Amino acid sequence: MFQGCSFQTNVYGTFKSHKNRKHSPYSLQDFKAGIVKTGEAEDSANDGTDHPANSVETNVDSEGNIEPETSEQDISKVFELKLGSLILKLENYFHVPRTAVDELLAELHYLIGSVSVPISNQVIVATFRNHNICVDELVIKDLTAALFSCNHLLKATGKDGPLATAHKRSKYYKENFDVIDPVEYVLESKTNRTFQYVPVLKTLKQLLKQKTILSKVVECHTDRHSVNGEYKCFQDGSHFKNNGFLSSEELILSLCVYIDDFEICNPLGTSRKKHKLCGVYWILGNLQSVSQSSLNSIYLALLCKSEDVKTFGYHKIFEPFLRDLTTLEQQGVFIDHLGTFIRGTVQCVVADNLGAHGLAGFVESFSGDYICRFCTATRSEIQSQEVKEGGFRLRSEELHQAHVASAREHSQACCGVKTTCVLAESLSFFEVTSGFPPDLAHDLLEGIVPIELAECFRVLIAKKYITFDGLNTLIQSFPYKWGDKTNRPHLLPRAFQRKKSIGGNAHENWCLLRLIPLIVGRLIPDNEPAWEVILDLKDIVELVVSPVHSNESIAYLENKISEHRCRYLTLFPENKLLPKHHYMEHYPAMILCFGPIVSFWTLRFESKHSYFKQVVRHTNCFKNITLSLATKHQLMMSYNIFSLSCDKSSLEVEQVSTVPLDVLNEEVANILCQKYPDLTVVHLALNVSVDGINYRRGMIIVHGFVGGLPEFAEIVQICVLRDGLWLIVKKLGSWYREHYRSFELDPSQRDLSVIELSQLPDRYPLSDYKIGTQRMVTLKRYVHSSE
Repeated sequence: MFQGCSFQTNVYGTFKSHKNRKHSPYSLQDFKAGIVKTGEAEDSANDGTDHPANSVETNVDSEGNIEPETSEQDISKVFELKLGSLILKLENYFHVPRTAVDELLAELHYLIGSVSVPISNQVIVATFRNHNICVDELVIKDLTAALFSCNHLLKATGKDGPLATAHKRSKYYKENFDVIDPVEYVLESKTNRTFQYVPVLKTLKQLLKQKTILSKVVECHTDRHSVNGEYKCFQDGSHFKNNGFLSSEELILSLCVYIDDFEICNPLGTSRKKHKLCGVYWILGNLQSVSQSSLNSIYLALLCKSEDVKTFGYHKIFEPFLRDLTTLEQQGVFIDHLGTFIRGTVQCVVADNLGAHGLAGFVESFSGDYICRFCTATRSEIQSQEVKEGGFRLRSEELHQAHVASAREHSQACCGVKTTCVLAESLSFFEVTSGFPPDLAHDLLEGIVPIELAECFRVLIAKKYITFDGLNTLIQSFPYKWGDKTNRPHLLPRAFQRKKSIGGNAHENWCLLRLIPLIVGRLIPDNEPAWEVILDLKDIVELVVSPVHSNESIAYLENKISEHRCRYLTLFPENKLLPKHHYMEHYPAMILCFGPIVSFWTLRFESKHSYFKQVVRHTNCFKNITLSLATKHQLMMSYNIFSLSCDKSSLEVEQVSTVPLDVLNEEVANILCQKYPDLTVVHLALNVSVDGINYRRGMIIVHGFVGGLPEFAEIVQICVLRDGLWLIVKKLGSWYREHYRSFELDPSQRDLSVIELSQLPDRYPLSDYKIGTQRMVTLKRYVHSSE
């Protein structure tokens, strides 16, 4: 391209680098003949602007590298922002104290600005010497000083720099990272009782400024359609379809609100309840479940002391939140990219049973008569009647309003209703009877499962199928893999029979229930009643946590729950059913109303609490703790918005190896060539994460169905190609083992195949285990077949 230059390349980045090193500056006369075509120049000299021959309007390339033609001022600004975001992340993601950051920047400034000066001076002298250039020593010093004077790191962290001190950084963050500060409201000035509110309208406006998020919201609205008889999301449920506002043709923002109390200190120590907080979070329900599951997609609305909620009430605490929500319903929030207002409302409130009953206005006690927010069943009636029999009167909005009026008139609870719900009172399109979905995490995984496992283990130990120590030994020595290893169950406490519960958290209990057939199943005879109760419970949990349902699977769940109830009461006639048993009987109907109820479990929201606990642990300061936590959280969220990392990366690969296509199995290579005709090499990985789900060699996947039963395959290799992920798998024969509620795998089939990840009926990978001579795998959740 340039006269006298024979350099050739097909890579633009390489050419640009060569051009800047060898041919800068340049003019039109430096190009070879034929490269530049000239014609009559338009009269541009009179338009009052200059047009340098080599000026190019560029800033930052697609890889984040600053273009050489970018102005010095722009480079300095980009560098400042990058450095500022890094420090913001250190302070609010990794909780590095501000004093430590000050010290770090001061030392870094000293090292670069002073210690490295002699070294840089020597490098410059050596460079001139290598090129046989003799330069005066004073010129060398001036050149070194000039280089350091334009160092952007030294400018930003120097005495007059915007990032030099904590105070300056705080000001810089607010000016450049669109930080939405929490607003402090005073409840009682004498005792300094306050709470923090993060304006939801400002947050929505900031969120929908991001084109990636806005496009997902619009896409979710335009692609909204239900397959008859399938339930994949809230929009498939009857509550959404019956809400004329949410289901209208207008683009409506739907918020899913979460409320919970949590301890920020050791709940068993002397600080118990002293620093107990109430947090109100929300997520944007217009996004797909993959986007909603990220902790960065959960936004803070309110933060206060739990005791203040009891003292001042929900009306006082929720006042600013409700004011914004009312504005959102009536007027909406203006979206710049769309040039219009978008309205919205609260689609539902996620909470544990105590939190849901408190906010909804029900009695916050489960030892009284009326214990259900879905129907008017009493505690005694649930012992003899099932929900599916239709003997309980379901709560409708009209019936609920009558109960509220009666409670207000007589100043006492009516059918479990004691007061109005502040949300339903202020919002036009939110109703109590359709706004509080069940919480399977506390009902099942931390409620029914640990209690029933304790009862069944007691029976199995009493019948001498296994001993207490033997059971713990088997649980401890079981070769857990991958995700099961992370959630491996704890050992049974010695007092579990007296306490009538094995304890444990939701993930541990779920893991134990899934794997207990593989752990002790070979020791238990067929048709053992206690064993049948455990297996029925395992089936129920698999169905309830499924992300996709059909009318058939819902009917099957209803029958399973009824069968489990009968077996449990037959085996333990002296036991009374818990309110949570009754809530579980409502699950089939609740799936028809809300869609898959796993979308509304509290576990993901509870993970958000850990951020505040980490902040407290690192700061160890409890002065106006709610303000400190809310401020820190908002700085963290501003970093998320700036870095456009509100979702997990769709594909994360740690390491790949590139191999020629012809190295692969011939059948595999042919399949890939049909999809990519010009493919010559493939990128292989051992460990890949997609939407937060990890895939590794040796994992088992469900790739299809035969006769309604899943077909399995083992991941042999993972291919990362241009537009997605492909799995090279070895198909496995399988047959169902009823006693284990698991599948025995037959590895004799050696057929290799290639499956695109998007083609899998269930993307969740499984672990296989060797039980004696058998290779077994058990599902984690029910897999829906569209056959």
